[in-house]
Amino acid sequence: MSRIHAGASALSLAAIALLSVAGSAGAARISASYPPPKNPTTPSKAPKGPFTTRTVCAKGCAYRTIQAAVNASKAGDTVEVKPGVYKERVVIKGPSKRYLTLIGDPKSPGKVVLEGKGSTPRSLPNNGITINGADQVTVNGFSARDYSGYGFFVVNNNGYLLTNLVAKFVGVYGIYAFNSVGGTMSNSIAAWNNDSGFYIGQTPPQTKPVRSYIRNVTAYGNVLGFSGTNSKYVTITQSRWFNNGVGIAPNALDSEKYAPPENNVITDNDVFFNNWNYYAGAPFKLRPGATGEVAYPVGTGILLFGGRNTEVSKNRVYGNYLMGIGAIQQLLLKQQDARDLIGNRILNNVFGNAGNNLNGRDLFYDGDGSGNCVGPNTSVQLTVPADGSTFQPCPFTGANTFSSSAQGEAVNWTITDPTHEAFWIKHPQAPIPGITPMEHWDSSIGVK
Repeated sequence: MSRIHAGASALSLAAIALLSVAGSAGAARISASYPPPKNPTTPSKAPKGPFTTRTVCAKGCAYRTIQAAVNASKAGDTVEVKPGVYKERVVIKGPSKRYLTLIGDPKSPGKVVLEGKGSTPRSLPNNGITINGADQVTVNGFSARDYSGYGFFVVNNNGYLLTNLVAKFVGVYGIYAFNSVGGTMSNSIAAWNNDSGFYIGQTPPQTKPVRSYIRNVTAYGNVLGFSGTNSKYVTITQSRWFNNGVGIAPNALDSEKYAPPENNVITDNDVFFNNWNYYAGAPFKLRPGATGEVAYPVGTGILLFGGRNTEVSKNRVYGNYLMGIGAIQQLLLKQQDARDLIGNRILNNVFGNAGNNLNGRDLFYDGDGSGNCVGPNTSVQLTVPADGSTFQPCPFTGANTFSSSAQGEAVNWTITDPTHEAFWIKHPQAPIPGITPMEHWDSSIGVK
């Protein structure tokens, strides 16, 4: 059974206690509005035709609202939505809506807008589109903005495709899958959301795992680019994560089932300039559940907060002022056997953009757990611990070497700094075409 390391400092224990409580409370409050969880591990059968296409537009179409067309549709049908602004909260629910396709404008999703301000019906959760227990639904070519909940939300599903979407100014998660099996988020943008841009969490354990994919997405201006609580079998690849508070952060929390995160792959991404100190100003009101009493470690590219058998490989990580890639034990998770880092691999990543955009620290690992390995990686300048005593090159089996001083140092980054910047190590940063590095919100930057 896992235990808290005897060498962990009192400061570490107190801090992680606060972090666990803060994170759990925020997630628990959100989860109170979730639909009841169901077991989505058995896929639905594909429907048989004939299928019908229904068209939605403001004038001249048979349907004036997306929801009316969804309600009239059967499994396998298509709802085509013409350009316009739709102040709706759309729900696609149950097996009778499986394999439904909603298509807006895949080439220009900004032309088909789901608008949260003034959206109806008020009796529904304030999300753009909710897909609940309707397997293999496709949503393609929409924007969602100004919802207090989620932009695009999948729950209790076996399979989904969310593609060519834009989620901005959403109150919690931009594009979000929960308690679901398989599925793809691709070719999409999430920005200015006051929790994470993309999220896959509470993945049910599977004997024959079906992977979920996040591919070719862009996340910026979010508290976190990706946050996956107890996520499993997720591959995040070929995407850009920049100008967030934290870039990518799979994590273990008691607030969701199936801890810890396991068997995830974070590979071939660009993770850079994640130094946005949203505490100093943001184009949205900070949500207490997202920030808690202890901050996320602003200035971080990729962070594993607990977890097993995750591969972090072939990423280009640069210009993050606190650390590039880090891994730390989830000390006070109530599920004791899920606290430790086990079998994670951090290898073949490239740091610092050829010396042009250095991280504050490239690598951090507290040495918790067993079977974790770090390296080889390229252009590593600075690590915590500095002597690399917790790092074993890949492949590696056996117990790792725990460092209480390294763990305590990392905890200090989150609890002893009211500015959220005191532990940054800043370097001159070479320009990246098309990207303005953002440390502090400036309304003159504008929002795109």
